[in-house]
Amino acid sequence: MVAVKSYEADRFLARPPAHMFVFLVFGTDAGLISERVRRIVNQAVDDPKDPFQLARLGGDELAGDPLRLADEAYTLPLFGGRKAVLIEAGGKAFDVALDPLMATPPDACTIVIEAGNLKREAALRRLCERDKNAAAIECYPDSAKDVAHLIDSEIAKAGLAIDAGAKTLLVTLLGQDRLTTRSELDKLLLYAHGEDHVGLGHIAAVVSDASALVFDHAIDGAFEGRFKDVEETAARVFAEGGDANMLLAMALRHAISLHRARLEYESADTAGGEMKARSTYGRAAAMERQMRNWTSARLARAISGLAEAIGKVRREPRLAEVVAVRALWAVALAASRQAA
Repeated sequence: MVAVKSYEADRFLARPPAHMFVFLVFGTDAGLISERVRRIVNQAVDDPKDPFQLARLGGDELAGDPLRLADEAYTLPLFGGRKAVLIEAGGKAFDVALDPLMATPPDACTIVIEAGNLKREAALRRLCERDKNAAAIECYPDSAKDVAHLIDSEIAKAGLAIDAGAKTLLVTLLGQDRLTTRSELDKLLLYAHGEDHVGLGHIAAVVSDASALVFDHAIDGAFEGRFKDVEETAARVFAEGGDANMLLAMALRHAISLHRARLEYESADTAGGEMKARSTYGRAAAMERQMRNWTSARLARAISGLAEAIGKVRREPRLAEVVAVRALWAVALAASRQAA
């Protein structure tokens, strides 16, 4: 039984078993599916652009003519060498087309099946998971750890370094889809070309949706006691015309969300239980860390301080930036004392 979990796939594909010739690549991350299919094909043949080496078939086409796959797999390339057949699965079942190949494996031919999300009981998935000559490879969105590893790898290839705070922010921005992740990394590395490191400024300038999440980075820095992140990120926000009032409003909303979640945790029977936070992608882990460090009483004081700062900014708009930074510094000081 060869069922490869998404986090195991890269290690598995680095050295797949020599006898294996059928690879089912499926899941919800279209970009990751495409990347892994391309990797398998590139390992299987010398020139994927050569139609004699790489044949392309549709799954719905095979459903109507199952023997077509055997004809392709057992036919050697015109000039010899290795061959691969790439099948794009559709809505129709074509698993019967694989039966002759499983019984009599072809010589020097790799079968790669590109599919969408398949349920565990899907016939094609069950076939590839149970046969010793096949592998079913999951492709689901990257975890934060996967994204961090990919960032490190691409940054190193480009001969650059990345600031710790910038990497933390980048991890929260990427990961929903591997194709999008690589596209954003490519833009970032092109923008930073000629410099020695990647910082928050580079990310805010080129990565999609970074501008809003820069605020989150400053706020997380405050609630986790990271003074440098507060100072650097706030400076970047204000240098680009960011609104101090908006920054404080977002910080206040975050504090209220934390306070509500912490109250629920403290009022529930949580002895030995696990603290969980409800949040959007990339934010839940940060909120859980902060919930562990803050009590509801201290969060109430932070809420009061932030609300007071918002009032002061409205009364004295010329001091908005100074007031906002001091308010976030006060939160960071409280956080660092609680963590000590």
